[in-house]
Amino acid sequence: QVELAESGGGLVQSGGSLRLTCAASGGTIRRYSMAWFRQTPGMEREFVAAINWSSGRTFYADSVKGRFTVSRENNVNTVSLQMNNLKPEDTADYYCAAGGNDVGLSQVGTYIYWGRGTQVTVSS
Repeated sequence: QVELAESGGGLVQSGGSLRLTCAASGGTIRRYSMAWFRQTPGMEREFVAAINWSSGRTFYADSVKGRFTVSRENNVNTVSLQMNNLKPEDTADYYCAAGGNDVGLSQVGTYIYWGRGTQVTVSS
């Protein structure tokens, strides 16, 4: 049973940066594809970025391409999301997820383990 815990959220001005970290415990993430999703009240959970387990290939939502970077550090069982040039529309709760597949990485159903989320607020 892998447990995921996000950290690094907070309040930042538009154009600023934040780095989110997802720490895994109870098992290694080495064989899991990892992703970040975000959600605002009343909306469905939205894909942000993913990194697969086999090659380390990364995938991004169009809305964050060129601004966000996902990375994984298997030796310390963490995944990070570097967020630059933040915009007010990036405001959301951000969730880390782990799944065993290497396809369908933008789909919520691909992932079996989820963190509890960290809040990101971007002021204009």
